[in-house]
Order: sequence, then C-alpha cells, then structure tokens
Amino acid sequence: MTDNSLDAAALRRRTRQFLAAHPPATTDRLDFLRARFDAGLAWVHYPEGLGGLGAPRSLQAVVDAELQAAGAPDNDPRRIGIGLGMAAPTVLRYGTEEQKRRYLRPLWTGEEVWCQLFSEPGAGSDLAALGTRAVRDGDDWVVNGQKVWTSSAHVARWAILIARTDPDVPKHRGITYFICDMTDPGVEVRPLRQITGEAEFNEVFLTDVRIPDARRLGEVGDGWRVAQTTLMNERVSIGGMALPREGGMIGKVAQTWRERPELRTHDLHQRLLKLWVEAEVARLTGERLRQQLVAGQPGPEGSGMKLAFARLNQEISGLEVELRGAEGLLYDDWTMRRPELVDFTGRDAGYRYLRAKGNSIEGGTSEVLLNIVAERVLGLPAEPRTDKDVAWKDLAR
Repeated sequence: MTDNSLDAAALRRRTRQFLAAHPPATTDRLDFLRARFDAGLAWVHYPEGLGGLGAPRSLQAVVDAELQAAGAPDNDPRRIGIGLGMAAPTVLRYGTEEQKRRYLRPLWTGEEVWCQLFSEPGAGSDLAALGTRAVRDGDDWVVNGQKVWTSSAHVARWAILIARTDPDVPKHRGITYFICDMTDPGVEVRPLRQITGEAEFNEVFLTDVRIPDARRLGEVGDGWRVAQTTLMNERVSIGGMALPREGGMIGKVAQTWRERPELRTHDLHQRLLKLWVEAEVARLTGERLRQQLVAGQPGPEGSGMKLAFARLNQEISGLEVELRGAEGLLYDDWTMRRPELVDFTGRDAGYRYLRAKGNSIEGGTSEVLLNIVAERVLGLPAEPRTDKDVAWKDLAR
C-alpha cells in the first residue's frame, strides 16, 4: 500500500529528524544503517516494518539527497547488488511475513551477502532446462546438482536457488524456488578464473544439501514464475542503473580524449561522438524505466536496457583501448584474486576491455534478450518450440 500523505517535504523533515537523532559523524556505521532501515528510510516504497514507509518509489531520491548531504554512510550497494536488485524484490513479492522479516534487514544493511544459484553447465541460455534436483524428505528438501557463473558465492551467506522438483512435467512447470544457506554441509564453492585473471565468478556443487521447506519461496512447482520476478529485476539492476551524464565507461573515454589531445584522430572522434550520444540515450532511457517502476513491477523493457548496456560497454571499452594506442595493450595485474565486486571505472582500460566481454553473457545472454524484446516488447511471433509440452525427463540431453 502507498502512503499518499507522504510528500517530498514531509519525507525531507522525517529524514532530517532521523539525522538529528543519529548523527552520522558519531554513530557507528552498522548501527546507523540498522536504524535507517527501522525508520523506513532504506527503500521508502517498501511496506512499514520492512525498511519502508509505503511511500512512492520516486521519493527515495529525496531521502538519499538529505543523507548524502549529511555525510551519512551507505550500504555499499555494489557489494550487495544481487541481494538488493534480485533477492529483495523476490522475497518481498513471494516471501511469507516471517521470511521478509528474517531476510530483508540484514540483506539491506549488508550484514548478509546474497548470490544467485540459477545457471548450470547445461542450462544457461535455456535456464528452464536446469537439472539440479530437489527431492522432498519430510520437512526438508534434499538438493543435488551443480550451478555455475555464481557471482559472490565465495562471500555469500544466502543464495536464491531454483531446482527441479518434478521431472515428469514440462520443464517450465517442475521447478521450485528456494533460499539456500551457503554455509550448510554439502555446499562447495570453487573459483572460476576469468580472462581478467580474477575469479569473481564461481561454480557451486550441491551434494545432499538439506533445505527446510520453510525456506521455499512460492508454491511447489511454481518456481519459474517466481524466477521471472528475479530475472526482470536483475536486468533492470544491470542495465538501468542511475548514472549522471558521462557516468560509467563513456566518462573514462571522454576524460582521456580531453586530457590527451595527442591521441586524437578524426576517425576516433567520430566514433566517440556516436558512442557518447548512444550512452546518453541509454542513460535517459534508464531514467524513464526507473520512473515506470513507480507504477509496479519491471517488465520486459529491462531486457532491452541490459542488451544495450552490454553492447555499449564492449564498444566503448574497445574504443578506449584503440584511443590509448600501445598503452591500451597494458594490463595492471594478472594476480589471481577473488574480488567482492566489479569495479569498471576504478581499474585501467585493459581491465574494462576484458571484463566487458562478460556483459553479453551475465544476466541473460544477448541472444536470449533479443528474443524477449522481439516477442514481449515488439509483439513478433514466437519462435517454434517443440519441447513446450514434453516432460523434462524425456528431453534430449
């Protein structure tokens, strides 16, 4: 429910009163974040008691501006992006009251990091073909399988997990959605070293992992519908992030162009102008998409934004490497690390170029997103699918 009595002025007063009671300069960071959540100033559009006030989503900017001006700490959103952008909206929509109160507060404050156990070696683009099994055993589910491309699994406490609970029905109908404790016996996380030299991704092996039925989200067999909430929010969080003009990777290239006139050529200038305009169009489109979220859940338009984000990042990072010439071929450090977040703008051009290659895979491959945009945004005829009515166990593998 939305509290229509809260306008910008009222929310500004409320935020200032909160700051007076919890001065950022003298309040412990974690205590401040917990108090902010309890005051309903974490995400104002969430219900009261769950970090919000039932206010319009658009008013969050009013709160954020007041807190930023006061030097208040944030919850390090890049480190906990999976929790904020994917797990939280799914728990809010499908979780029980007990689940919401257990998971949302430590998720938002960053006390508990989340990861996503969706993709599998044989079920990436065709996620509904997943083979990880969950078998009911009393009040528990026993899970066996393998997941891959799992960001933050090495630091996560919780995971959103989809597993097959009924192999006798078509692939989209026999899936159930769970919350998995990453510290439970049988959960093994192995690093996947990437082209950057780092292992920010992981593969996760699940061997007789017991998940209580109380940690199920949604109905048994309805996991695909629940997962759509996660996936739509994921694409918005990746492709529709808030940026200032010349924010993100285009800003790094523009900065180099201005500071290094000796690198300029006519051809590079034309390409920079084209990409600058496209980046600005994408930024404004993302702003419009976030405004649409005020009215409800994200739709398939987020897939288009994520598609554009991947293409732009790859083209911009390629231009930056060419602009820098021989310098662009350098790379700062091949040391094997397991970072907690991806930092595009805080690293060098070589890192940006290599890491951007993953943008067209993570969060839904560009090929799959093109199908989604074609069918669900443009209304084009769907591709023929011969497996829609075939039981998962009978599919060719």
